[in-house]
Amino acid sequence: MQVAAVQLNSTEDLPGNLSRARSLIEEAAGRGASLVALPEHFAYLGPEVPHPPSAQPLDGPLVTEFKELARRLKIFLLLGTFPEITAPGQLPHNTSLLLDPAGQILARYRKMHLFDVNLPGGPAYQESRVVRPGAEVVVAALPGTPFTAGLAICYDLRFPELFRALAAQGADLLCMPAAFTLATGRDHWEVLLRARAIENLAYVVAPAQWGVTAPGRHTFGRSLIIDPWGTILAQAPDGEGVIYAHLDHDRLSRLRRELPCLNHRCL
Repeated sequence: MQVAAVQLNSTEDLPGNLSRARSLIEEAAGRGASLVALPEHFAYLGPEVPHPPSAQPLDGPLVTEFKELARRLKIFLLLGTFPEITAPGQLPHNTSLLLDPAGQILARYRKMHLFDVNLPGGPAYQESRVVRPGAEVVVAALPGTPFTAGLAICYDLRFPELFRALAAQGADLLCMPAAFTLATGRDHWEVLLRARAIENLAYVVAPAQWGVTAPGRHTFGRSLIIDPWGTILAQAPDGEGVIYAHLDHDRLSRLRRELPCLNHRCL
């Protein structure tokens, strides 16, 4: 299966963000990608407020537009994340949607681990001020392919137990949209993604935000696609764009047979 990870520099310009996302999705589909993945907060990344312009319910215009795009292009489309409104007066969830080639919602994951940190020498983040956490581990088989996707988002990467739970439920393709900070990304992004791939013998597709996205917010970028042995198949340079890789399920199955560590767990 050919997959693509889109790297964006999303800002406060909602129409501009959506236009660039659409263009890069169409480019990826035109180059044969059957799964295209967008980064966290692909539609809007500005000042952190409880209800930014991208905050909508699942039946809002944002999701409706990209459902139609997935249907028209006949691709699986991972809508990195957007703020999902579920009830009046409540904070939204930071939600990732996986759409199928018919434009239907195949899976919905609400970010479980919220980024509440005070980085030494860097800015403080309190995601819990503007987002409420989810509580469900989410996997979904991709119809017409041998792969099963497991969904996670950004800060989730630091919690290996979530990825082990995804693997235990059958995931062999881990989707990890992110907006990793520059400060943490330089040292931790690649090594953590490769670790999650290796310890679960799974492919990882990690589309990321890059560059200055809002005043005081600098994201790392370097979107990655990694194979089950931890080998980097594709890495994005600085800037917006798309990376591609071919995922070989036969190779994944062989590696899991030859190194059956998932069957050797004691806990």
